[in-house]
Amino acid sequence: MSHDHDHEDSDYELDEHEHDPSHELVTIRDLLRFAVSRFNREGLFFGHGSSDAYDEAVYLILHTLHLPLDRLEPFLDACIPSDEREEVLAVIDERVAKRIPAAYLTHEAWLGDFPFYVDERVIIPRSFFAELLENALSPWIADADTVTDALDLCTGSGCLAVLMAHAFPNAKIDAVDLSRDALEVAGRNVFDYGLDERVTLIPSDVFSALAGRKYDLILSNPPYVTQEAMDELPDEYRHEPELALAAGADGLDVVRKIIAEAANYLKPGGLLAVEVGNNRDLVEKAWPDLPLVWLATQGHDEGVFVIRREELPGA
Repeated sequence: MSHDHDHEDSDYELDEHEHDPSHELVTIRDLLRFAVSRFNREGLFFGHGSSDAYDEAVYLILHTLHLPLDRLEPFLDACIPSDEREEVLAVIDERVAKRIPAAYLTHEAWLGDFPFYVDERVIIPRSFFAELLENALSPWIADADTVTDALDLCTGSGCLAVLMAHAFPNAKIDAVDLSRDALEVAGRNVFDYGLDERVTLIPSDVFSALAGRKYDLILSNPPYVTQEAMDELPDEYRHEPELALAAGADGLDVVRKIIAEAANYLKPGGLLAVEVGNNRDLVEKAWPDLPLVWLATQGHDEGVFVIRREELPGA
């Protein structure tokens, strides 16, 4: 017994005096190795901007140290003073202990080259539309300059409304969300990009507050997570507003409203574009007769469909 007791004592002394990792982590390279190992050991989930532990660790470390996010190499062997080291270790700890997505820790998320403010009132931006809007939905929209009225349904942080304003320079954009909390965040992003004159934020349950309005383009990245998928979500996703994810048993509750009513809000020849994640099969099963066209994006060929007003129900 006494042998075990001695062993415990010596462990305790070691913990007390030497187990503070910050003494041994001197450079960014050291901190990066430490973070990647911890993230992997703890089985964190990545899917809010980073695809693996390395990318996430690089992002969190560079952001915390106020270094350019696209330049790791020159700083790898920089020695970090203890106050900054403590900041980095605190962020790494919080990421692990609370499973908080990195974007909520930094209050920043990127879509392509565009950074946005985010917090837990909004879903973290991630959308195939970021890529499709780089070329203004061409060829489905023949000339970006001809789009004068556009709608971003379920705008969340306002990120797609901002991207639309850049893609369609002559467009006035309505950005709609059921959540007033989300619209507060969207307002901040719209203001940061100087788009107050062009983007109008409207609290609305899908089309309910838009009577009489008509658009050249309706774009939506609505909630589309099935109940089964909601039940299996990693902890990281539980920090996001459920309202922005869940959409009934088959994930199509909101998409149903959009498809049923969109024709009433589109101008002749207007385009509806909707993102549905991995639910292409469910959508095709629900609307076997609709001539939906699925757009190819990098690494994913079935996340977004488009359809013209004239082909929609009720047109």
